[in-house]
Amino acid sequence: MVGPLGDLHPPATEAEIRELEERLGAELPPSYRQLLLLTDGWGSDDDCRLLRVEEVGRLRDADPSLAECWSEPKPENSWSVPDELYFVYGREQDSIRYRGEYVPDTLLIGYWADGAALLNPHVRTSEGEWEAWYLSPSLPGADRYRSFWDLATDELGMRYPR
Repeated sequence: MVGPLGDLHPPATEAEIRELEERLGAELPPSYRQLLLLTDGWGSDDDCRLLRVEEVGRLRDADPSLAECWSEPKPENSWSVPDELYFVYGREQDSIRYRGEYVPDTLLIGYWADGAALLNPHVRTSEGEWEAWYLSPSLPGADRYRSFWDLATDELGMRYPR
């Protein structure tokens, strides 16, 4: 089926999702898990593509050079970003205020525009959502979101058209 985001793949099975969670040693966030039960990824090129379950992995394994590049300490991106600056989301967020030490452990789930879509297991809500990131060379850091749902609706233009 072709949708607004390109080719939609058939849904992932519960068994495939559990296998991914076992491989990662963690439960997936609910909003991302729900999407996989609707479609096991979309798109056929790197321009706008949500990875299929078997392609998803920790950034350090899936794209080691990207993980290394974005996790290196930079003067403007200290690992000591205080919580009051880090936990700011939405338009008030400063993308430079990400924690590079989290980068290798993030989960690479897709690509769109010129960046990567990641899930951060180090920051979770009480509902089990993981912080989601859009990491792009066009940004001085990462656009961060409270959940996969927030990332998808914003970065794909469904909430705040650019």
